[in-house]
Amino acid sequence: MRRLTELLLIGGMAVSMAACSGIGKKTDETKIEGGTGGASMAAGDESQAALAKRVIYFDFDNSTVKSEYQPVLAAHAEYITGHPDIRVVLEGHADERGSREYNIALGERRAKAVQQLLTVQGVAQKQLQVISFGEERPVALGHDESAWSLNRRVELLYSGE
Repeated sequence: MRRLTELLLIGGMAVSMAACSGIGKKTDETKIEGGTGGASMAAGDESQAALAKRVIYFDFDNSTVKSEYQPVLAAHAEYITGHPDIRVVLEGHADERGSREYNIALGERRAKAVQQLLTVQGVAQKQLQVISFGEERPVALGHDESAWSLNRRVELLYSGE
């Protein structure tokens, strides 16, 4: 019993010491939130998160870019315009419904819609290339809406980074 009590006391002291060792230390969270750099750091994080998104999804039989992707494309446009050596291939895709020819044309319309939004925001035409694969390169192989929704997309593929 005495041995158990000693072990519990030693364990309790170790936990207390570990808890106290963090007092007075600045964490990364404190550094980001404190001072005047907090707002710019948050904006930088949002921009990085937007740049990480390189797939734009579309509704069925539609080539209109959804409003939720406007900030994503704005971040990409800003990045691309700041790096004139970068080239981006815009790959248009469609789901399996419709003829092969129709889906190639739909994929191209989707990629051109993304291209248009990027060029309006200052991206040089020579930095962008449009390609359509239609239904030929699905990312999801199912035959239902959950698979089709993943296949209706434009992928932004960077080179020269």
